[in-house]
Amino acid sequence: MKSFGSKPWLMPQPVLIIGTYDENGKANAMNAAWGGTWDMKEIAISMGSHATTMNLNRKGEFTVAFATKKTMVAADYVGIVSAKNEPNKIEKTGWKVEKAPNVDAPVFTDFPMTMECRIKEKQDESETGYYIIAEVVNILVDENYLDAEGKPDVEKMGIIAFEPVHHTYVEMGGKVGNAFSDGKKIS
Repeated sequence: MKSFGSKPWLMPQPVLIIGTYDENGKANAMNAAWGGTWDMKEIAISMGSHATTMNLNRKGEFTVAFATKKTMVAADYVGIVSAKNEPNKIEKTGWKVEKAPNVDAPVFTDFPMTMECRIKEKQDESETGYYIIAEVVNILVDENYLDAEGKPDVEKMGIIAFEPVHHTYVEMGGKVGNAFSDGKKIS
């Protein structure tokens, strides 16, 4: 096996769109890949020093949408352009914005699934950012992306992942097995 040393190559990495309001109530978004489940009703995200970080410091509430093949170009755009330099960043994406029903943050309705979140804890806070642990207050799913049982259908969503080795986005594939079940075949 070839050795590559220490790198942040946990794969796949989610393409998370963090939605906040600025001090004037204007919607903002950024693309973040370093996040994941923390506990049953919590997520953790590594935040650098961004306009979004300043918004989080003010309000402590935000939304997290999962980027899709359809939203990929604009999702990448909000990751490379700062609201500090481009005040019309969200308008340029063409995304439709609504206020979240349970937190003081925007919902970008172009995404099939959005989590409403509230910061519970910040860790290792410095001028370069911090890690947040947030409570998932609610999950909103566009009804077009529900299965026959009324649950979110990830295959319909076209969710993408960040591939950190080549800096690309990859579309998540179809079902290959059943968790907590298929392993029972080994006795």
